[in-house]
Amino acid sequence: MAMSMAGGGPSGPEMNVTPLIDVLLVLIIIFMIVVTQEKETGLKTQIPQPANEQQSVPQPRTIVIRVMSAAGKQDPELKINDENVKWSDLSDRLQQIFKWRAERVAFVQGEDDVEFQWVAEVIDTARHAGVEKVGLLPKELASAR
Repeated sequence: MAMSMAGGGPSGPEMNVTPLIDVLLVLIIIFMIVVTQEKETGLKTQIPQPANEQQSVPQPRTIVIRVMSAAGKQDPELKINDENVKWSDLSDRLQQIFKWRAERVAFVQGEDDVEFQWVAEVIDTARHAGVEKVGLLPKELASAR
């Protein structure tokens, strides 16, 4: 019994790619569905709000807290840029000033006859109110402004 084969040699194994193509098509469909189901969030931005009536007055850029001696009183007087401030209102007023400022810098100037403990108290209060940098302003620089 002799068999003849056309082509001359034994046929080699062939890979069936149909199941692989089916798997790839299913994966493509799954990825397409996942991408369309994602919510687009975009960039988060802060939209400028219209200015309030109070904030329309431009605030001075440099904040100087002056500690001045009060004649006949134990506690010295406080001024923030020529505005008289009570000791009890200092923290609240500083928080209000620095609420919308990006630059959180304040300068403290004490008169010669004021004890340093009062200047240190102002520095401590300013730091707790959110001021990041507190500088001491000599009397000579303040008079040159």
